[in-house]
Amino acid sequence: MTAASIPVYISEISHKKVRGALGSCPQITAVFGTLTLYALGLVVPWRWLAVAGSVPAVLMVILLAFMPSSPRRLLSLGQEQKAEKALRWLRGSNYNTNIELNAIQQSINTQVKITWSQLLTPIYYRPILISVGMRFLQQMTGITPVLVYLEPIFAKSNVALEPRYDAAIVGAVRLFSVAVAASLMDKAGRKALLYSSSMLMFLSSLTLTMISHTTPCPAVNITAPGYSSHAELGNTLQATQGTAVSVIPLISTVVFIFGYAMGWGPITWLLMSEVLPLVARGVASGLCVTVSWLTAFVLTHVFTLMVDTYGLYVPYLMFTVVCVLCLLFNAVCIPETRNRSLEEIENYFRTGRTFTIRQNPPVVVSS
Repeated sequence: MTAASIPVYISEISHKKVRGALGSCPQITAVFGTLTLYALGLVVPWRWLAVAGSVPAVLMVILLAFMPSSPRRLLSLGQEQKAEKALRWLRGSNYNTNIELNAIQQSINTQVKITWSQLLTPIYYRPILISVGMRFLQQMTGITPVLVYLEPIFAKSNVALEPRYDAAIVGAVRLFSVAVAASLMDKAGRKALLYSSSMLMFLSSLTLTMISHTTPCPAVNITAPGYSSHAELGNTLQATQGTAVSVIPLISTVVFIFGYAMGWGPITWLLMSEVLPLVARGVASGLCVTVSWLTAFVLTHVFTLMVDTYGLYVPYLMFTVVCVLCLLFNAVCIPETRNRSLEEIENYFRTGRTFTIRQNPPVVVSS
């Protein structure tokens, strides 16, 4: 429930200039909370860890009482005074709320209760398909099975790392990369970060595919006379090769997680709340979350079957292909929403051309 509602709420209360950074906050806090619980798990029993995990839920219930309602939601209910009060609380006492409230009201006035037949029009099905496609591709990159089965993956890849350090490395890398994404979201733009994220995941998954497909060299018979010096050289080379083989999968996996967490991790949640049509945002966001976690569930199950049957090579190869699809999907389907209001984004899909809402003020004045 929170996964579907939090991105929508943040997108509706945020100013367009900081919506990207604020839209990354759920990912930052989630990663930070996970890392905190990982750290606590090293020093406290699991029962007290469960108690610690309930503290944020209690705090959330208490703090919700002090949070303002969404101005868009209040205006849609016809509560203009409450909407103005909420927006002024969000923007500050010196902020001119009339312009933003008028833009929101104009957008609400153009909304009608949609039917199933109207969902076939581009203004509705295009943003919904983009959002569902992003959530599907996000999970198909393989991030969930990689995180869930990180320890056995490292074991199969001959990574010499104690299991207790796995979670710490993953948590630290994710926290750093999401922080980088939040700082660049409103500067570099969504599409630039998605391109960078796709390329990093593609290069790392391709490297993991090639490493998992290699086979060790045949052993040399070191028992024959005169092979003692060759044996020492062979042992040295084998040790060097073993070190390289254990380091490269570790680095590639860290780069893969870093690439995901700086782009396709937080941005898909943000874009989902930005591009979905206002009139169907609640239901459509729930659909996106359902598709996301169903894909994660199926892929996590299929991942174990593929590893048992073919090894790590086949799933890594599939993840590499998906990363290429992510690049193409970003280039063809995803619009750049940086510094765009939600009304401008919706107008982009309504017109099928560009963000042309700037041409609407003369109509508003005349009315």
